[in-house]
Parts: sequence; structure tokens; C-alpha cells
Amino acid sequence: MEERDERYMREALREALAAEAAGEIPIGAVIVWRDRIIAKGHNLTETLHDATAHAEMVAITAATEAMGGKYLTDCTLYVTVEPCPMCAGALAWSQIGRIVYGAADPKRGCTLFSPSLLHPRTKVTAGVLADECAAPVTAFFQARRR
Repeated sequence: MEERDERYMREALREALAAEAAGEIPIGAVIVWRDRIIAKGHNLTETLHDATAHAEMVAITAATEAMGGKYLTDCTLYVTVEPCPMCAGALAWSQIGRIVYGAADPKRGCTLFSPSLLHPRTKVTAGVLADECAAPVTAFFQARRR
């Protein structure tokens, strides 16, 4: 499982780099079903002028379209940074089966507010390639503060 998690997290990192190239906060996500990527997404909040266009939200929309329904119970989300409460709520409504995230979000991560934001059956794995996932976000905000 660990090798698979790292492989898909690297795909999410590619999405994060695409976000960075577009001037977005570099967070990326992929959703996997039966060992196949069915959806990808990265932050599009600046591009779309939409505060809800987080990587997870973009990926959820693409995945539900690919699955032909609103539930993602047999899917796994790989996201480079811990989901925020908004995304956690959307993931709960989609009944995602598993969430794997890289870097913790010490300011806005969903676990700071309540782990019950997620669906009760959703399994969570944290810290996969955490340093690699944190690096682009840290660099992005350091550059903005200069």
C-alpha cells in the first residue's frame, strides 16, 4: 500500500506543479478507482475567481462525472495538503472511501476543527511524502511575503 500511495501522491504533486505554473497555490489532487486515476485537479481559485475551486473540489467534480454518480465510496483521494473544512465537507457528502494527504495544514486543515467533518467510514492516511508536498506551498508563500 505504501508504494502505491507514494506513486499516486507523486501524480498529485504533478498537479500541484501545474497549479504553481498557473500562478495558483500549488496544491494538487488525484482520485483513484480500482488502481486507475479517474480524476485530477489543482487549485483554480485565481483562474476562475472562485474561492471554492480548490484542488479537491475540482477533482471531486471530475470523479463524479467519470463514475456517473455522486458517491465515491470505492475511491481514494490523494491530495498534497490536508483538506480544509469546506473540502472535507464535500468529501463527506461524496462518501469518499479513503483520503491520503501529504502535508498537514496547521492553520486551516480539517483535523484542527473536527475529524467528524469526514464521512464516518472514510479512512485517512496522513503524511505521505509530507516534505515533498509541503515544499511547493512553503516556497509559494515565502515568495509572496518578500
